[in-house]
Amino acid sequence: MHTFTLVFLIALLFSTFTQFWLASRHSRFVRSHRNAVPKDFADQIDLAAHQKAADYTCAKTYLTYPSIFLHFIILLIFTLGGGLNVLSSFWSAWIGDPLIHGIALIISTIFLMSIVDIPLSYYRTFVVEQQFGFNKMTRSMFISDLVKQALLSLLLGIPLLFSILWLMEKMGSNWWLYAWFAWITFNLLVLAIYPTWIAPIFNKFTPLEDTSLKARIELLLKKCGFKSNGLFVMDGSRRSSHGNAYFTGFGKTKRIVFFDTLLSRLNTAEIEAVLAHELGHFKHRHVAKRILWSFVMSLLFLWMLGYLMQQSWFYEGLGVSVASIPSTAKALLLFFLVMPVFTFLLQPLSSLYSRKHEFEADEYAAHNASANDLTRALVKLYRDNAATLTPDPLHSAFYDSHPPAAIRIAKLQNLVHS
Repeated sequence: MHTFTLVFLIALLFSTFTQFWLASRHSRFVRSHRNAVPKDFADQIDLAAHQKAADYTCAKTYLTYPSIFLHFIILLIFTLGGGLNVLSSFWSAWIGDPLIHGIALIISTIFLMSIVDIPLSYYRTFVVEQQFGFNKMTRSMFISDLVKQALLSLLLGIPLLFSILWLMEKMGSNWWLYAWFAWITFNLLVLAIYPTWIAPIFNKFTPLEDTSLKARIELLLKKCGFKSNGLFVMDGSRRSSHGNAYFTGFGKTKRIVFFDTLLSRLNTAEIEAVLAHELGHFKHRHVAKRILWSFVMSLLFLWMLGYLMQQSWFYEGLGVSVASIPSTAKALLLFFLVMPVFTFLLQPLSSLYSRKHEFEADEYAAHNASANDLTRALVKLYRDNAATLTPDPLHSAFYDSHPPAAIRIAKLQNLVHS
């Protein structure tokens, strides 16, 4: 067996086993705390709501088992199973141009991998979400969203793929630097057009009409030095009863968006506190920091790809032939297929970084609105969204971008008394 094949298999088995183990820990921990509401929440969340959250969390966790297993099998099929070789040979019989061949190979691979996810997504929406009363989506809407997502991915993805593959083939050994600039340009363009061109494809956005709420929010924005391109309400209730709020875009395209479900559940002071939290992300430049960090990582990954695509052991160890064209597309596909296997253990660092930002945004909200209002808003959202109050600590540390409820509320209460 090739040395890199062994390394890949060990890493794949380790990451797959760890995912199963963490999911199992999480469901067992949540079930073990199902019959008692944590004392800090006993006055606000009743046992029935707590048990619903536990059951909902376990149902979602159980659904990760087939997902983990299927992605394990699919990765083996496309690599050591020869799937990429078969697809490459198929397209070679029809397409001679290396660039077009590469685009066809990549798109068809992504398409086949995405098809496998559709039944799981369907089950999650129309069984799990439906069972717990969250799903508002119809089957026609589900299909419509899939079609829209596919067309949008092709519209944006094909020009990007063409540019990257062309740079890989034409720009010599430093192609990865040029590709990085192309990747940055693409991402900034998508961020700029997302609020006004992409998001409205899937949801309806209307200006906030509540005059008293609008006046209060505008005072908060002025206080925080935030200039937006408008306050909008999104019809999130068309698809789900989950609630949220966010701001999107940058520069003159910045928008503040409230889910209609959020506005229907929280009072004015609580909405202000939630928005102050989101503004905390802006004030601390969290979005900019994450974008910058993603650009730094993408530069590192592209540099690594530039090295690996010149190494025969990289292809041979993953069971992929480079005798036929295009090796650039195969290298790109292979790299991004197997990269998550080798970066799996970095996930807790990403989660830790994100939770740090959440704490900072909470503190900002406490100083510019009200920690008590934010606490009440969060507890309502935990209850209404059936978010578990008792996640497994290790699973949470590994995956959760937001702090566990008990820790987050405790920190907010400390801010009240400090």
